[in-house]
Amino acid sequence: MRTLLILKLVTVYVMGAFYIFVGVNHFINPDFFLDIMPDYLPWHAALVYISGIAEIICGVLLFIPRTRILGAWLTIALLIAVFPANVHTAMNPEQFDFAPPNGHYIRLPIQGLLILWAYWYTRPDTVRADSADDPADAA
Repeated sequence: MRTLLILKLVTVYVMGAFYIFVGVNHFINPDFFLDIMPDYLPWHAALVYISGIAEIICGVLLFIPRTRILGAWLTIALLIAVFPANVHTAMNPEQFDFAPPNGHYIRLPIQGLLILWAYWYTRPDTVRADSADDPADAA
């Protein structure tokens, strides 16, 4: 059980760093994100910058133990909010050359895995009091 808690701690920092990196990239390379915006959404530039700020905030919140659960829930909400862009690229792969056509479809279930990954951090970190005596935890 302790190994799982260590893995959870390490991976939450990986996730937080990933979202901060991608969020900053919204400002460094906004054209990439503008290109994948579905046409039916208004205010493309504003949405790119807002989503970049949201990703940075999510990443920072994941780094702070006191705000980690909130950060995980906000990350889930963000992933749901940006899902239309992934559907848009999958439905129009000829417009996007950053991945092969099938690669755009692979992003859709990956989004679900990212949601599950973030959901893990909404769960409390508990270790049973009797787990120290559990031989399975000694391994």
